[in-house]
Amino acid sequence: MEPYEIIAGPLTLWLAPIGTAFPLIGVAPAGPWTKLGASGDRNYSDDGVAVMHSQTIQKIRPAGAIGAVKAFRTEEDLMLTVTLWDNTLEAYTVALGGAAPTVTAAGVGTAGTKKIGLSRGQSIKAYALLARGLSAYGDGLAAQYEVPRCYQSANPNPIYRKGVPAGLQLEWSALEDSAASSDAERFGRLIQQHQAALP
Repeated sequence: MEPYEIIAGPLTLWLAPIGTAFPLIGVAPAGPWTKLGASGDRNYSDDGVAVMHSQTIQKIRPAGAIGAVKAFRTEEDLMLTVTLWDNTLEAYTVALGGAAPTVTAAGVGTAGTKKIGLSRGQSIKAYALLARGLSAYGDGLAAQYEVPRCYQSANPNPIYRKGVPAGLQLEWSALEDSAASSDAERFGRLIQQHQAALP
């Protein structure tokens, strides 16, 4: 419903190995893309997915001037954050570095188990990230963030208590993509549909 440019609704996140081709907008992600959360955005806290564009600016003030006469951007970051309400080990391991759970099948008199280690080690696993939501150009149109390289940089602190879901705080920090088609796409791109496909 108009005004289309005012949008409300969650993003849904998918992860894949670095170098995986991003799906066309409007096409369902296929393997190796894996949805974050067993039920996608139904496993995210009501805070939703936050997208943060941060920067550090260095202002130049010559001795003879009171105000800044020039500015340089010395740092910039792109981060997406979400609190995940999915405590399966397949989700938990993403918060701790991405090692697949070890599975032990049930046997006579022994329960089947899955386990992950709780230390992360020195190496940091990087991913390609896809975040899908609504377009600001019309009902039924999609938008997607495509981040070619990122890593999970938050310190998850799940709290187990009565009546409140235990959440894993996740923060996806973008890394520059040296294969980007332009400097403007070093952290990836945001694509929004503005017209439906022709029949």
